[in-house]
Amino acid sequence: MKVVWLPILIIAVLIVLGMCIRIVPQENAYVIEILGKYKTSWLAGLHLKIPLIEMVVRKVSLKEQVFDFPPQPVITKDNVTMQIDSVVFCKVFDPRLYTYGVENPIAGLQNLAATTLRNIIGEMELDQTLTGRDAINSRMQTVLDEATDPWGIKVTRVEIKNIQPPPEIEQIMTKQMKAERERRQTVLEAQAHQEAVVSRAEGDKKAKILAAEAERDAQIALAEGKAKSIRLVYEAEAEGIRQLNEAGITDPVLKLKGISALKDMADGQATKIYMPTDMTQLLTAAGVIGDALKTGQEKAAVRAASDRRTAGDPCVDEETSAGGKDAARASSAIQDEVQRMSQDF
Repeated sequence: MKVVWLPILIIAVLIVLGMCIRIVPQENAYVIEILGKYKTSWLAGLHLKIPLIEMVVRKVSLKEQVFDFPPQPVITKDNVTMQIDSVVFCKVFDPRLYTYGVENPIAGLQNLAATTLRNIIGEMELDQTLTGRDAINSRMQTVLDEATDPWGIKVTRVEIKNIQPPPEIEQIMTKQMKAERERRQTVLEAQAHQEAVVSRAEGDKKAKILAAEAERDAQIALAEGKAKSIRLVYEAEAEGIRQLNEAGITDPVLKLKGISALKDMADGQATKIYMPTDMTQLLTAAGVIGDALKTGQEKAAVRAASDRRTAGDPCVDEETSAGGKDAARASSAIQDEVQRMSQDF
C-alpha cells in the first residue's frame, strides 16, 4: 500500500516545488503579497515563493512605454477650438507605487494629459499654439512628471503629434500663407532689382575709372615720348655743336652757313627779305662811320651810285616811295656783301 502512494507523493512534491520557483525576466518586476499584504517586489532573476501564503499580485514592465492618446478638443485664448493629440513616453520606476498608487495608472495618465493640455492651450493664442510646440511639450512634461510621481511613473518625454484647427481657420491660414509668400516674392524681386541696379552702377563706375586711368596712362606715355624726343633732338643738336667746336669752324664758315640757311628760308612764292643780324650790324656801323667821315660830296656820290644800282630793279620806279627805295638800296648792299664774302672763300 505504501508503494502505491509513494509515486503520487513525489509528483505532488514536484508540482509544489514548481509552483514555488519563479523566474522574473529582465526589465520586469513582480509585486509580492503575503496573506493580502504587500511584502516585496521581485526584480529579474530566480526567486522562491512560499506556497499558498505568498502571491504574485502584479507583473510590471520596467521598460519605457509609449502611449498615443486620441485627439482632445481644446480652446485657445482667442476662442479657437481645435483638436490636439499627444504622445507620452514614460516608464515605471517603482512597482509598488505603480500597483497601489492608483487604480488604473494609464487611464489616470491619459486624463491628466488631456486636462494639462487644455490648461496650457487655454493660456495661448492660435499663432502661439502653432509655433510653440516645444514650449507646450516642455510644460506638459514638467506637469505630468510631477503629478505621476506618487504613481511610480516617470514621464520622460511629451510630444504634440498633431494640431487640427477648424476648416474656416485653415482657409484663413491658407490665404495668409499665400499672401505672405507673395509678399516675400515681391521683396525678393525688389531686392534682386536693387542689387542689379547697384551692380550695373558699380560696373559703370569701374568702367569709367578704368577709362580715365587708361586715358591718363596714354597722356603720360605721350608726354614721356614727347619729352624723350625733345631731349634726343637737343642732345643731337648739342652733339652737333660739340663736333663743330671740335672741328674748329671759323666765323666766315658760320656766316656762309647762315646765308645759305637764309637762302633756303627765302625760297618760296611770297616776297621775303631776310637780313642776317651780324650783317645789319656791320652795315649800320659802316653807315655811321661813313656818315661821320664822308663829306657831303661823297654822300651824294654814294647815293648816286646806289640810285644807279636800284635803277635796274624792275620793282623800283618813279612812283616808289622813299621807304621802298631805301629797302631796295639795302637789299642791293646785302647782295654786294654776299658776293664779296663768297669771293673771299
